[in-house]
Amino acid sequence: MTAPIALPATLDVARAVRLAHDTFDIEATAVLGLKARVAKDGAQCFAQALTLMLNVRGRVVVMGMGKSGHVSRKIAATLASTGTPAMFVHPAEASHGDLGMIKSLDVVLAVSNSGEVDELTAILPTLKRLGAPIIAMTGRPQSTLARHADVVLDSGVEKEACPLNLAPTASTTAQIALGDALAVALLDARGFKAEDFARSHPGGLLGRKLLTHVADVMRTGDAIPRVLPDSRFSELMREMSSKGFGASAVVDEHSRVLGIFTDGDLRRLVEQGLDLRHTTAREVMHPSPRTVRVDALAVDAVEMMELHRITSVLVVDADGRLCGAVNTNDLMRAKVI
Repeated sequence: MTAPIALPATLDVARAVRLAHDTFDIEATAVLGLKARVAKDGAQCFAQALTLMLNVRGRVVVMGMGKSGHVSRKIAATLASTGTPAMFVHPAEASHGDLGMIKSLDVVLAVSNSGEVDELTAILPTLKRLGAPIIAMTGRPQSTLARHADVVLDSGVEKEACPLNLAPTASTTAQIALGDALAVALLDARGFKAEDFARSHPGGLLGRKLLTHVADVMRTGDAIPRVLPDSRFSELMREMSSKGFGASAVVDEHSRVLGIFTDGDLRRLVEQGLDLRHTTAREVMHPSPRTVRVDALAVDAVEMMELHRITSVLVVDADGRLCGAVNTNDLMRAKVI
């Protein structure tokens, strides 16, 4: 067990917890303030911003400095992963060449609590001349940024959670929440589905589940254990042992699946004390086994195996011919389970 961490004598635990509670309350109030604002006077502005972003022919270019810059990067990433082409451009770098990344086909989402940050206001006239619509997300609707914008989203908060009312805390929380609200409304308007999300996240768990097909993980060719129905029991055992699958398919001369024999079937037959030396695969197989189509998702195979409490399944084509086999070990290696 890890040794407890000794607390410094200067730490007032009760005060620290009280400040934490105050932070939660202040930031929750900030987000609820956005909710009330968008539900009333801000609804039209929110809808206009959505329209510009939904109809963008280029990309949504998100810009911000300092803490608002960090928030802007997050907003751009969320938009991009939910169906809205987006990228982050640093305002200071924009003045030194990166403005060339922005085209008239783009929409600029400029994020600044004060709306007066020099690096951002300096490039607003150029953006206007370029013809890219500007959406301002700011806590000051009368700021320089707001005056240059085509649409203004008011992200203002009454106070920061910082006891000094200086460090951006509640204001950045409000910006993140407003950015998430835009992304969620946009993905809904685009008809964005889980499958679309998976395509943007092929390395994640959801991506693996929704993009990995049985054909991607199954054993094929000589790696598939199979015997004909009249094969002797000894041949069946050799096939199972050599392929290391824990089961063998029983197929006809056209490779159509007739049955399956598994390690579990073997244990049950041994427990019954049967003489298996002169039996055939047809006599010991489990007929009409569970199968999965080759074009099915790997997660469908997982669900079937869990539902029927089996550890392997045969893979067939549209005509019922054996073309693969997959078990839980294969699916675990593919990180589907």
